Amino acid sequence: MKEKLLRKKLVITIVTALIGLAIIAGILLSTKDSVIAKVGDASISEDELQQTLLDQYGADALDVLITNKLIELEADKQKITVSDEEVDEELATLAESYGGETALEEAVVASGSTMDDVRDDIISYIKTEKLLEPRIEITDEELQTYFDENKDTFATAEQVQASHILVADEATANEVKSKLDAGEDFSELAKEYSTDTTTAESGGDLGYFSSGDMVAEFEEVAFALGVDEISAPVKTDYGYHIIKVVDHQEAKEANFEDSKEEISDTLMNDKMSTEYTVWLEELKEEYEITNYLEA
Repeated sequence: MKEKLLRKKLVITIVTALIGLAIIAGILLSTKDSVIAKVGDASISEDELQQTLLDQYGADALDVLITNKLIELEADKQKITVSDEEVDEELATLAESYGGETALEEAVVASGSTMDDVRDDIISYIKTEKLLEPRIEITDEELQTYFDENKDTFATAEQVQASHILVADEATANEVKSKLDAGEDFSELAKEYSTDTTTAESGGDLGYFSSGDMVAEFEEVAFALGVDEISAPVKTDYGYHIIKVVDHQEAKEANFEDSKEEISDTLMNDKMSTEYTVWLEELKEEYEITNYLEA
């Protein structure tokens, strides 16, 4: 779980930056010369906009394009490939952070980009990851040291994984509960009825949570339910919830062997961030780069 969150943050950071600069780069590469605005009798041409963008963002946008080309060339050289399954996995992680595929697509469209652009950026990210991994070594001593210094974070509190359907009034809650009692699907009813827009699309899935993560009324019921059990309507300040428990995990003490894979992933991400800068500078020296903006 923690490793997924780290990867999620890294993917979001890279994709967000690349989308923004890709839009600027697209404008800079346009050659159309026309009037795009007027202030009184004075015109502002597309040429003026391009020159302003070039002066302010041209170097950064070009640097992104050069970096992407270096990654592409080096990946081809080392025969690095990326499967559709790998891209879909990263895309799902990104969508999860936005509250679902629809929310992600809306954010991408609002940025002026497309989902194809996002997929291209994710492919570049995965290629970079594959190119860097062979350069990184993680020793048993490093794993043990990290565990000892962060032991508390590897202890697991009692957790519940649950889904919910949130509605505004008791009458609607009772209507939904009646349909559930009659055998209708919880996930489909969540999509139809739930006012929690961040979870409705995923069938009301709230993931795992510990004591103190939810409001008291909700939490008291959720921790008392058995797996696959569905509650009666529960009133909170947010409305009326119908809760379904999907899984229940007891508290666990930190265990080094159980934590090694997670620690390794964390250290890999940390080292990759540092190694990336060194590796990129080496690539820039290896490949002949002519930057005419600097000429």
